[in-house]
Amino acid sequence: MTEPLILSADPPPGTRLFVTGGANGIGRAVADAYAARGAKVCILDRVVVADAPKEWICLEGSVASAADTERAFKEMDRAWGGVDVAHANAGMSQNKPTLELTEAEWREVLDVNLTGVFLTAQAAGRRMVAQGSGLILATSSIYGLTAAPERIAYTATKGAVSQIVRTLASEWGPAGVRVNGIAPGYVQTAMVEALIQQGRLDRAPLMARTSLRRFGRPADIAGMACFLASPAASWINGAVLPVDGGWMANGGP
Repeated sequence: MTEPLILSADPPPGTRLFVTGGANGIGRAVADAYAARGAKVCILDRVVVADAPKEWICLEGSVASAADTERAFKEMDRAWGGVDVAHANAGMSQNKPTLELTEAEWREVLDVNLTGVFLTAQAAGRRMVAQGSGLILATSSIYGLTAAPERIAYTATKGAVSQIVRTLASEWGPAGVRVNGIAPGYVQTAMVEALIQQGRLDRAPLMARTSLRRFGRPADIAGMACFLASPAASWINGAVLPVDGGWMANGGP
């Protein structure tokens, strides 16, 4: 009788992780979760990561800058000889009536949410395609899979991120590179809390539609990010996976 094949659901020890927006929120939870599993961590963020372990590489810079992004990957090349997982996580919200949205606000969301993902994926892809292995992750959103009013820049960019995932998975899969997306629901982060305080989000109906009746935790998203880098996920490619407590499945108001 053949023994069942049991694959680990954790990233291999020594995984070299690059994550954008890793100073706080989901990005920091991803960095911490990988590090707890023995990964080497490099963060690119526009703010200083003051409390990071000394063995991490933490760089200040813009995800919308090709020069800043390439500088981070070159630091990983020098320190660790390359990258295994690149998570394009940095993003920003924009909850505003479309008729009030300025061109500058529109372009800022595109720069961070869309160009930032492209630049991270391209820099990582150059290395991963050459080495014949690697995983690229992108943080999309439930609003990359559906839509809502007064979020045109956000939904447009997150929908495009979902398409980047599918396109690159098709393009680079034959080279051994997997590309997947995570579509969080409402996660308890500083960004979401600020929108609630500003009156742009109403906590009660969001909680009512979420069938598990709680907002997500950054660690909930980090758990999926770790799983997707594990041997157990080795046949998942081109997927954009909702991690939303049942928000989309419920289909409520």
